[in-house]
Amino acid sequence: MRAPTPAQSFTEQERRAVYKAIHTRRDVRDQFLPDPIPNDVVLRLLDAAHHAPSVGFMQPWNFIIIRDPETRERVWRAFESANDEAAAMFHGERQSLYRSLKLEGIRKAPLNICVTCDRTRDGDVGLGRTHNANMDLYSTVCAVQNIWLAARAEGLAVGWVSILSQEQLKEDLDIPDHIQPVAYLCVGHTEAFYSKPMLESAGWAQRLPVEKLIYYNKWQGTPTDFKVQLSDPTKND
Repeated sequence: MRAPTPAQSFTEQERRAVYKAIHTRRDVRDQFLPDPIPNDVVLRLLDAAHHAPSVGFMQPWNFIIIRDPETRERVWRAFESANDEAAAMFHGERQSLYRSLKLEGIRKAPLNICVTCDRTRDGDVGLGRTHNANMDLYSTVCAVQNIWLAARAEGLAVGWVSILSQEQLKEDLDIPDHIQPVAYLCVGHTEAFYSKPMLESAGWAQRLPVEKLIYYNKWQGTPTDFKVQLSDPTKND
């Protein structure tokens, strides 16, 4: 086994770039431009996803690249059906607000990516899955996050379309039974990124103060010998 390489800190500029990508990443819906994404950029996004951490180094992901208009139209129709069902679950002003939201860019974005999880890839007994069978799904979500951050660094927008029937999506994309769709992503250029998450700007929800989400040593534990100090918890919106 090769000896580990010495840990090296990022430069200040590199560190700021990482945090900039994290803090300015946004879920973009329909503000996509039609400009195509070069193949080498798409490959960089997928290579970033493939370098995500995975429990037991199982690497359970696959990536379905979707540019075909007919395929995207089928997925969009499935979204429309699921979205109508979802809207009916809300009531009153909440339902009205829900119906006013633009929640997908399936046909407008030049590139769609379906990220899947192969739940058989690490065999019958997977390292790290012996006591939590969902670690393959969690690992795949890490790959999704890598796509999102890499896209932001490339100046590209991403929208996660979650309002889809899993069974219908599997049928539309010929996904076999043992493969689990995890994320359906719309990717493309955009004129501008939101200064705040769209749902926050629309009044659907507000970002929770991070200091209210931190416990110490146990659930709802209060600080004793240490406490995380935040210089300005509101600066990153």
